[in-house]
Parts: sequence; structure tokens; C-alpha cells
Amino acid sequence: MPVTQELEILYDISQTLNKYTDLKKSLYEVMAILAEKKGMVRGTVTILNKSKREIEIEVAHGLSKTAMEKGKYFLGEGITGSVIESGEPIAIPKISQEQKFLNRTQARQNESEVSFFCVPVKNQEIVIGALSIDKPYSPEYKLDEGIFFLSVVAAMIARQVINLERIRSEKEKLKLENLRLQGELEDKYSFSQIIGNSNKMREVYKMISQVSGSNATVLIRGESGTGKELVANSIHYNSPRAEKPFIKINCSALPPNLIESELFGHEKGSFTGAINQKKGKFELADKGTIFLDEMGSVDPSVQVRLLRVLQEKSFERVGGNKTINVDVRVIAATNRNLEDAVEKAEFRGDLYYRLNVFPIFLPPLRDRKTDILLLADHFLIKYSKENNKEIKRLSTPAIDMLMAYHWPGNVRELENCIERAVLLSEEGVIHTYHLPPTIQMGDSTDTLPSASLEEAVETVEREMIIDSLKNSKGNVTKAAELLKTTVRKFSYKAKLYGVNYKDYR
Repeated sequence: MPVTQELEILYDISQTLNKYTDLKKSLYEVMAILAEKKGMVRGTVTILNKSKREIEIEVAHGLSKTAMEKGKYFLGEGITGSVIESGEPIAIPKISQEQKFLNRTQARQNESEVSFFCVPVKNQEIVIGALSIDKPYSPEYKLDEGIFFLSVVAAMIARQVINLERIRSEKEKLKLENLRLQGELEDKYSFSQIIGNSNKMREVYKMISQVSGSNATVLIRGESGTGKELVANSIHYNSPRAEKPFIKINCSALPPNLIESELFGHEKGSFTGAINQKKGKFELADKGTIFLDEMGSVDPSVQVRLLRVLQEKSFERVGGNKTINVDVRVIAATNRNLEDAVEKAEFRGDLYYRLNVFPIFLPPLRDRKTDILLLADHFLIKYSKENNKEIKRLSTPAIDMLMAYHWPGNVRELENCIERAVLLSEEGVIHTYHLPPTIQMGDSTDTLPSASLEEAVETVEREMIIDSLKNSKGNVTKAAELLKTTVRKFSYKAKLYGVNYKDYR
């Protein structure tokens, strides 16, 4: 082939490699150019998988998908394996006479004689793959010229092959990372990781175990900070849907005019600011689970659409007419008394009964005192590790203080309390003075009340009588009116506490 013609082919290949952002697409077009202008019958770009020490066909021309899947070689195996192992090109005039040729793809049966060329693809001096072609045999064709031309092409496509190898490597890493993270999630959210061995918590564990394997709607009840989201996580990651999406939404965190769009999505132009189509949480959670936190705060207008999704598993985006069908398991949570809300017509009764298929009630921390020390130890280890501190224990007075407190903020408050104590402690031990002032007891801080209840009431009454006389300039009738009492009672109390109305005229 004239030099000018070969230069034109190389130019076309160069243009093609810079034409597409899709790496495989550009390589397939390069192979098509070689087939059309160089008489290539078939060709492949193979890449070495370093971790497996296995060579796989990444791009091919003239091979079926089945043949490509068969074309796998170990390093040093066959002609391609030898080229990649040695880094030296090979040209075979008649492939039928080559003993090392394996023909693993079974693509060269019942056809005329072909010559085979295979050159290494290198990243600097490191062989990362190979470029090979079949060409009809011709005794006049010079093998060394074919090797030289193909080596130039291999150098040109090396960057593309490097990128393909990098992408494949990254995909494998991502796959392994996803498996690792999935394992961590399953471990983190297994109900064995929920801390507590009180009778009430054992009942919760039992209910989680019973409902996880089903598709039943779950309603998690309990005060704020009791761990409702943790239970929802446990149900999902121990269910058949564990590998599918788990979408969470806090219904109280969104204004009423946005929550409908968040849940069901919207079409472009459906309202001001809707510049693009948007999928809602239910659509994103298809085949998986959606967790609706603070369900009791949902606006009544949205409750109607939620009822339809629960009943029919379908909805329309805001501003859209197309019905979207979804397969979603619903887990809802609330700290609100929904029964009272239904009676007051603040929450739809039919939606309540749809949600309340399998209720799970989480007890407040004050009702599971035996779990306080277990939880405190768990958070102590967690935050000591996070802050690189060696906090070994809680002192006995600190334990007594934790046990005596009523914990209105439940487990969340206890966690925050221990985190603060870990940050303050420099002694390896949590003492009472490391705990927040809000949980300090009077006996431990020497701040117990010195006056009796009766004495405190008398002090308040005397101050109120004096204040009312000041405001009425000693007028007893007006002073009694200010305190919403009778003149007789006012005068009796004033005399009892030694207050003379004349002193304020």
C-alpha cells in the first residue's frame, strides 16, 4: 500500500479517536476503518486484568458477542497472551499452521487462509493490552510492514485503552466498595445493633423480626429521640428489599406547598420555578422502601394523595397526567397522637387505618431505665474512638445521676450528653461535673431548696400584694381587681403578711 494512503488511514484514525467522548464507540469505529481500508477480516482490542491476570476482549470487529465472551486468556497463554507477557509483536503468515494459535473464539472455521498480526498496547513501557487483526493471506504482503503500521495504530489508541482499563478497574473497585458498604449497612442496621435488653425493647426486636420479611406497611410510634429512624433502617435492611433503594423524607421539614412535589415529583412548567421535570421520592423508591418521618405533620391535601398511593400503588406528578405505577413499601413514623388528630379531623381516618397495619411502639427512655447504662457505655466507646480519647468508664456518682434523670429527650439527649462529657473529660473517667447542668441534681450540686413549699408560696403572695398596691397607689379595691380576687381576701392576706396599704399612697 502506498505511503500516502497509509498516512490518510492514520489521519482518519486520529480524527476518530478525538471525535467521541464514548471510548468504546471510537475504538469500534477505528476497527471499522481498518476493515474497510486495510482489508481486516476481524480484529480485537484486548485488555489485561491485572488482578485476575486474565486477558479479555474489550472491543472487536467481525466477532459475535458469544465469541467475544469465549475469548479469554491467561497471561502467556496463546499468541495474544504471549504478546502481552513479552511486549513483543508477532506476525503469523498462515494461522492454520501455527500450533500456539488456540482459536478459542471459534471464529475461523471453514474459511480461506488468513494471516494474523498482534502488537502490544503499552502505557509507557508497561503492556496493558494488545491489538490484533486477521487479514486474508497474500504471499506478496510484507509482514514487517504490517507489524509497523499496526504498532503505530496501537500507540495512537493506547490512551483510549488506558482509559478503558482505568474505567474497568474503577468499576471493580466501586463494585467491591458497594458490597462492603452494603455489608456495613446490614450490620449497622441489623436489629441486633439496637441497644437495649429491657423487656419492652425485646418486644420491639420481636416485632421487627416478624415484619421485616413482609411487605406490610409499618407505623412506628414513639416520642422524639427514641430511635424511630433506626428501627425503620433495621426493617428495610433485614427485608427482601435490602438491595433496593431506601428513600427517607422528613415530612415536617418541608412546607406544605413543596412536600407534594417532593413526594410525587413535578412536570416542567407545572409551577413557578419548575424549570425541569423532577422525579418524586415515591418514584425513586420503586422496588424499595420509603420512610415517611413525622407523618403526623402532613398537610390534609397531601394526605389524600398518600392514601391513593397506599391503596393503588399509583400517582401522577404535579402538573402531569401520566399515571405512574410503583412498587414501594411504606414505613411511617410519628410522635403525634394520631387517634386524637383523627377525632379533631386534623388527620384522615382512612389514611390512619392504611398506615396502622403493623404498629411498633418505641418506649421512652424513662420507661426502660435498665437500658440507660448500656446506651451510655455504647456512646462512651463511640465518641471516645471518634475523638481519639481513652475514656475508660463512668464514675459511680455519674452513673447515679444518669439513672436518676427523667430524660425528656430520650436516647438522643443521652447521646448528646455523653458526647459532651467525652469532649470535656481529660482524666479517662466521666465525672458528674462533666455532665450537662440540665441533668445535675440538687443533692450533687448543693442546690436543694432551703425553703418549704408553704414558705415559697407566702413569699410569692406577699410580693404580688405589694406590687399591686404600688400599681394602684394604695387603692385596695383596684389592687384586688388587679389580682382577680375580692377585697375581703386581699385585705386578709395583706394583714397576714404585714403589708399596710397606707404605705403606698
